[in-house]
Amino acid sequence: MSGYLVSAAQILITFVFGAVMALFMLRLLAEMARVNFYNPICQFLFRATHVLVTPLRRFVPSVRRISLAPLLLAYVAAILKMLLLTLLAGVLPHALGLLLMAVADLLDFILVLYMAIIFAAALMSMFAVEEQHPLVPFINQIATPALRPLRRMLPMLGGLDFSPAIAILIILLARALLVQPLLDFAQRLALGL
Repeated sequence: MSGYLVSAAQILITFVFGAVMALFMLRLLAEMARVNFYNPICQFLFRATHVLVTPLRRFVPSVRRISLAPLLLAYVAAILKMLLLTLLAGVLPHALGLLLMAVADLLDFILVLYMAIIFAAALMSMFAVEEQHPLVPFINQIATPALRPLRRMLPMLGGLDFSPAIAILIILLARALLVQPLLDFAQRLALGL
């Protein structure tokens, strides 16, 4: 395949599997944060993932009334994404390396998703955003559990809340110091190096 087609295929694979992973992870985060079930965004997430999550709940345990089925499905999507991307590069990966690459990819995806949610919550708090829009409480309810410990440790200075900036810094450091080394190790393992 030509380089342009491979690049286009990589973009499509990353987009499609990223969207699937986002659906499952947002559902999991909404459950963990106990977001109002009647929020239209929650309703969409539950309807879009219901077909796969509900049957899997019988076999996948729950932790503190939180179903881990969406996490497992997001992990399966990450495995398929990594498999397709490595096959597209002309490499048949070793199984253990592929599984670890998927773990690193999912961790990175979760961190980037949380960073985007925290950034959106910070922006909405700075500007006059219509509180009636269902996205506002949805994002705030998901971001608050991550920001609460930082808000306890950091006092507000002049009415400014610096906890989102610190949370984003922590996420960026976690990506650089934890996820990237894991991904590098997994890639070497997948390629048999």
